[in-house]
Amino acid sequence: MGGKRWVKEAGGIWEGSDGASQSRGHEEVSETVKEDIGMKQHWMVRAISKTLTLIPIPFHSSRASFSSPSSSFALKNVTRSNFELSLADLRRHVRDSDFVSIDLEMTGVTSAPWRESFEFDRFDVRYLKVKDSAEKFAVVQFGVCPFRWDSTKQSFIAHPHNFYIFPRQEVGAYDPSYEFLCQTASIDFLAKYQFDFNLCVKEGISYLSRALEDAARLHLHSTHEDELSESPCTTKEIKDVPLVRMADILFVERMRNKISEWHDDLLQIRNRRSSQIPEDSNDSMNQFQTIFFRMRPAIKLNGFTSRQLRLIKSVIQKSFKDLAYIRVNGASCLEQFIVYTNSRRDLELLMKEVKGDLCKEAEMKIGAAIGFRHVIDLLSSEQKLIVGHNCFLDIAHVCRKFVGPLPSNLEEYVTLVQKNFPYIIDTKILLNASNVLQLKMKKSSTSLSKAFAILCPHIASGVSSSGLAPSSVTVEVQVDDMRSSNWNSGAKHEAGYDAFMTGCIFAQSCSHLNIDFSSHSMLMKEEKLQKYINLLYLSWSCGDIVNIKTGGTTTESSAFNTFKIQPTKILFPNIAIIWGFPSKLKAREIKESLCKVFGLTSVTSIYHLDRTAVFVQFNKSELVSDFLELKSRLEKKNDAISVFHPLSELLEGGNTRAASYEVYKEICGSPISKVLFADQAEAVGINLNTKLLENKVQENGSFANSQSPIDTKTADIKQPLKCTSGSSKFPKGEMLDIVSC
Repeated sequence: MGGKRWVKEAGGIWEGSDGASQSRGHEEVSETVKEDIGMKQHWMVRAISKTLTLIPIPFHSSRASFSSPSSSFALKNVTRSNFELSLADLRRHVRDSDFVSIDLEMTGVTSAPWRESFEFDRFDVRYLKVKDSAEKFAVVQFGVCPFRWDSTKQSFIAHPHNFYIFPRQEVGAYDPSYEFLCQTASIDFLAKYQFDFNLCVKEGISYLSRALEDAARLHLHSTHEDELSESPCTTKEIKDVPLVRMADILFVERMRNKISEWHDDLLQIRNRRSSQIPEDSNDSMNQFQTIFFRMRPAIKLNGFTSRQLRLIKSVIQKSFKDLAYIRVNGASCLEQFIVYTNSRRDLELLMKEVKGDLCKEAEMKIGAAIGFRHVIDLLSSEQKLIVGHNCFLDIAHVCRKFVGPLPSNLEEYVTLVQKNFPYIIDTKILLNASNVLQLKMKKSSTSLSKAFAILCPHIASGVSSSGLAPSSVTVEVQVDDMRSSNWNSGAKHEAGYDAFMTGCIFAQSCSHLNIDFSSHSMLMKEEKLQKYINLLYLSWSCGDIVNIKTGGTTTESSAFNTFKIQPTKILFPNIAIIWGFPSKLKAREIKESLCKVFGLTSVTSIYHLDRTAVFVQFNKSELVSDFLELKSRLEKKNDAISVFHPLSELLEGGNTRAASYEVYKEICGSPISKVLFADQAEAVGINLNTKLLENKVQENGSFANSQSPIDTKTADIKQPLKCTSGSSKFPKGEMLDIVSC
């Protein structure tokens, strides 16, 4: 396909059509496209809470059908209407599978330009940026494709599923109202490939995470417990409803008389041992309807306001020990009853029955709201090998959306992932780390589409499987009753098809590694795959890898990173971050002013975070504290000497802030996302002139915990504030004396 196209790729999402990746953290983007996006996009469309008029459409998306010489039938698109049946089929396919590939389509990747992944980002900071992305953006499509080896046909059978998901309220008032951000370039990309937004919003499958399920269950049960605990059979003190108006007093007296009349008639009938119950009397509006409730005489209350019902409930609890006020869920609304009980034991039995029914209804409601999470629970419980392509962000979304809140640090996150998905393989790691596969790829780009075209040309083109090279793996696709060995849905960039491509790449890679699919051994135990399993790119662009099993981190060796230029060595204790300086200053000018003070070789590199902030790496760690202390002294003096100081231009205006690297991490960990870093720091509460953390360098080069010796009274961090990021134009990153990775 000609031109530039957006793909979820390499810890980021951009790539040129020629396959040459240009990446900086969470975005791989050609400079031309990136500049254009920076000018036009910025930065977000507010959370989708409304949509255009929803027009009824056929079940299958128009993206899934194109004319092709190969066998062409639509993906298995799954929405609310066919979810239950599809889930039953998927359970069978997953249980029989050798591995399951996944892929996600999201509404965005980075909530602000400075939240992209930079060369100066440490492992813990990179994780915080991924965490922010998973927390702020939504997943709108989830691809799941189980692959099973058919030993009789010597081929894989794939079952691609394309789930539309949408976070809506299903449980009620106790279910949180979801908000999420949209990055305009992401939405534009989805629209370019005919993503059906109407289908997603109207028919997308909702979900509850495990944490939200527990919270909803606790809330529902405590609500019913509190309500039923106010019955006359308990010793709990009854709360008075204040009678603030004369109308309330008159209403309460009228209700007491009305209920007393019905109660007295009921007792007279009981004494006569009659089976009749009192008839409705003087009730032209039929507000009191005499019925039986659970084989007991009762009044059904109709047409009262919520306040009137509270007053009636108060009357019952105070004046009638053998009557119970009951509220239950009716067919379309809540229904209220006054029920007669003939003993205290009967009253307790009635309340127990009602509570049981309410809890059962609550469980059913919560069970229905779990929705798509049933798929995630299936993948987790079966402990199959999960295959993704550059999938660290995908896994973070899975954990955040369907398990619970993400931990604040990488170590705890690794434990969370390992507990739920013990076997993950990243095909991008596999392609880059294996010399055999590098030769097959001819050291080309390892983007999903490029790898699929090179390793699986027979599948990508949809040609017949006859006459293939011996190492070529045949993959048959089955969707419901349709099956083909030369399938091509024409649905590129749908999550289900991308999951299928990912699985095909993995199967073909295993073949090139001489893995015997007929050995009946589980792939996650295959010896030749052990050095690749559970290794994920935390940042593809800089080769940062995290081991999901051990929690260890490493940087990809040059032997496996041959087509990327290695970055300059980063020494984090040597880094200061400066923001809020005059906008006219460029990185080169900032470097020159610092070098005049600390020496010509004092600054090894300087890099723009955005137009309002720069990283500065000094050649010695002690120069960080020297710079921060000098800056503080100059700002306090404000004399003639200070005006002519080499740093005066940098400090002009009095808005320049500076801090050590640990403050940068602190800012990245905030849930706030302002477009400009200077605004972000101010919103978080880093608004002091200089925040100095005396980070003592330990023998291993790590930081020790410390406190600021100066300006501590202004160094407090404010509570996170809810904010909406607007649009802004920002210049392309400027860099000196450092090679971009």
